[in-house]
Amino acid sequence: MVAGAVGVATAWVGVVDPNHPGRYPVCPLYALTGLYCPLCGGLRATHGLARLDLADAWAHNPVWTVAAPLLVLAWADWVWRRWRGRPARRVPRAAVVALVVVLLAFTVARNVPAWSPWLAP
Repeated sequence: MVAGAVGVATAWVGVVDPNHPGRYPVCPLYALTGLYCPLCGGLRATHGLARLDLADAWAHNPVWTVAAPLLVLAWADWVWRRWRGRPARRVPRAAVVALVVVLLAFTVARNVPAWSPWLAP
């Protein structure tokens, strides 16, 4: 059921282009502070991924462009393991810490004016 909802939402974003203003809400953090969060550009990156345009997806949010396929693979592994009656894999604490560090570094880096041409959505 969750996979179906995610599939429908991804198909919707693939068809309804988020590059046109007014079709989707603005990021609340960006609207309030003018700062980009780690997911800013995520809808546009998802649009690029859904259309298999990796360059467009990367231009909008490189972290999401890498993370989205990894999340799909992790979910498929979880489904496969549960279907076979095996326990789900535990996420190592070091992986969670690394993810938080990467997201924080990406958030800071994309808000540095000198790096904006490459990291801003």
